[in-house]
Amino acid sequence: MTSTTEKAGSGFGLEAGDGEAIWFVGQLATVKMGSDETEGRCALVEFVTPAGGGSPYHVHHNEDESFYVLEGEITFYVGDAVIQAREGSFVFGPRNVPHTFVVGSQTPARYLLFAEPAGFDRFVAEAGVPADARTLPPPLDGPPDIAGLAAIAAKYGIEILGPPGPPPSR
Repeated sequence: MTSTTEKAGSGFGLEAGDGEAIWFVGQLATVKMGSDETEGRCALVEFVTPAGGGSPYHVHHNEDESFYVLEGEITFYVGDAVIQAREGSFVFGPRNVPHTFVVGSQTPARYLLFAEPAGFDRFVAEAGVPADARTLPPPLDGPPDIAGLAAIAAKYGIEILGPPGPPPSR
């Protein structure tokens, strides 16, 4: 398949490894399909998250998220649910429900994140930096800048509720 990207209304395809690569909060994010390609309807981002890594505890007010685990093991905390997900598992995180996740495998986890509508892809691009290589970024020097991340997240209808790791009530 030839790798091409077109605007919504035209089909397109990406080769393995193609897409905009971004280092985002200690993870590698590769945008496979974003706001521009779908006229804001949806976004698909492939993530690689290191062992022990995860996302800050947060809530999306604009979009639903779906996760499909390709490699590794991840514990998701979605509302009151604790979901152990491994290769082939699917997890749904509806808008307005606080959630987070932690990679529990000894190796990085790789998963697809589908957001509907799109917009999360733009948050990742603004809060992250273009990846120098399609690898995990160098380790963060200390915890992520939650205040800085929260300021950017607010522009996209995302509310940061706490640091990475299980929710405070766990």
